[in-house]
Amino acid sequence: MRVHDFHEGNRELQDRFQTRKLADRLKERVTETIGAEAREFIEGARMFFLATCDDRGLPTCSYKGGDPGFIRVVDDRTLAFPNYDGNGKYQSMGNLLRNPNLGMLFVDFEGQQRLRIQGVANIVEEDELLAEYTEAQFIVRVEVTEVYKNCPRYVHKYKFIETSEFVPKVGRETPQPAWRTAPEMQDVLPESTTGRAAGG
Repeated sequence: MRVHDFHEGNRELQDRFQTRKLADRLKERVTETIGAEAREFIEGARMFFLATCDDRGLPTCSYKGGDPGFIRVVDDRTLAFPNYDGNGKYQSMGNLLRNPNLGMLFVDFEGQQRLRIQGVANIVEEDELLAEYTEAQFIVRVEVTEVYKNCPRYVHKYKFIETSEFVPKVGRETPQPAWRTAPEMQDVLPESTTGRAAGG
């Protein structure tokens, strides 16, 4: 698949601010495969932002987090990541069932770097990787169409403190978020949910 061309909206602003030549030069750096540097960045990530569109074509962006390595580079054209239990709306994942096109933004706040991925998703419930992710509901495989580093100049510098207690771990029961203990939620929780709050 060829790297996507700039559309009229891109070109209008590029011409207004005299960046057409710059944009064309930067486009030359966009690849269709995941190189060694990008692989290291992705597999070391603790989080990424996921962009999807709903059935109206309206976009939404969600945060996905886990331990380093929770996003796998299967090969130079394929990524995979687990879907863990959330709030039950399946907003992003449901969007992917209707429109598999997605965007992924990786940000290293300590190193102040950014990486963007465009791709096409496939939700796989019986994926061979499922056994390697404790409590994962299914695996999302992404056929990568575009990979490129993004200008990092406005990335604020933050330091990682600790992993969320809700990231699933082998050998321990994952706590439930406090909102699930609210009385008005008890009659709509799935059977697998205990309603036990973190620390409770």
